[in-house]
Order: sequence, then structure tokens, then C-alpha cells
Amino acid sequence: MNIQEKSVHEICTNLYDSPCGELIIGSYGDKLCLCNWTHSKRRDVIDRRLKTSLEARYVDTSSDIIQETVRQLDEYFAGKRIEFDVPLLFAGTEFQRRVWHKLMEIQWGTTVSYGEFARMVGSPTAVRAVAAANGVNAISILVPCHRVVGSDGSLTGYGGGLEAKRFLLDLERK
Repeated sequence: MNIQEKSVHEICTNLYDSPCGELIIGSYGDKLCLCNWTHSKRRDVIDRRLKTSLEARYVDTSSDIIQETVRQLDEYFAGKRIEFDVPLLFAGTEFQRRVWHKLMEIQWGTTVSYGEFARMVGSPTAVRAVAAANGVNAISILVPCHRVVGSDGSLTGYGGGLEAKRFLLDLERK
């Protein structure tokens, strides 16, 4: 197997210690495919989906994309970045990808309810399906699923835990 073939079938991964929890960051080729909480209850589901969809395995090694993601996350947590420009790779169904793309349209420092978000996605009667797709987002923070809240503004489910969600929303409101 030559080097090019080998890299195509590997998801490079590194751990990142954020101020609100540990993340696993992964790249596939020249795109980011993973930025997930290491202690997420949905981590196994997300890991299996990525490995199956990309026909790849995780390898603990760095990449240019991982290094750039770390740089941009450091800036985000320092309050110096409000948008990310790392190339992304979404591994999921067409519906999930539509939800994840729409998440990136929620403005910095704002939140929307799951009902509002379902309308934004174009599926106003599919709140649960939209919430489920939101819940298996593999690229947390860069694809801001933390900006979706309960209809009364309460913090509800988040892969990194509610404390991490609160931390991220507070950071963005400053």
C-alpha cells in the first residue's frame, strides 16, 4: 500500500483540551470530519458512522487540518474568533447534512429553539428528526449545535454536557 492510499483510509485524530472539556479532533484527507466531546454519550454512534461512511480507521497522528483547527479553536476560546474557515467533511445522510449546514447559519451569540430551527431547515413538523440530527453532529463548536435551545430558552441536551453548552453560549455572549 503506498502512502497516498494509506492516508485516504485513515482519519487522523488528536485530543484537544478545551476550557470546557476534552475534544477529539479528526481529519480525513484535507478536511475536518470530527470535533467531538470525548465523553459524549453519542460518541460511539458518531465514531461508528464516520468509520463506516469513510471506510476508514482512527489513527492518532496530526495533520495540517488538525493543526489549523486547534489554532482556530484557541482563537475562539480566547474571544478572538467568531467564525471558522476550516474545510469540513460531513459524513451522514442527506437530511443530516442539510441540518448541519443550516446550523452554521445561526449567528454568533444567538440561540434558536428546536422548533425555530426545524422551520429554518424547512421541516417545521419534524422537530424530533431535526433534534436527532443535531444531536449526532460530529463537528461540535465549528458547527454550532450548542446554539439550539428549548422553546423556553432553557438549555437542553448537548454532547459535551449542559455545563459545556452554557460555557460556549456565555463565551459567545461576551
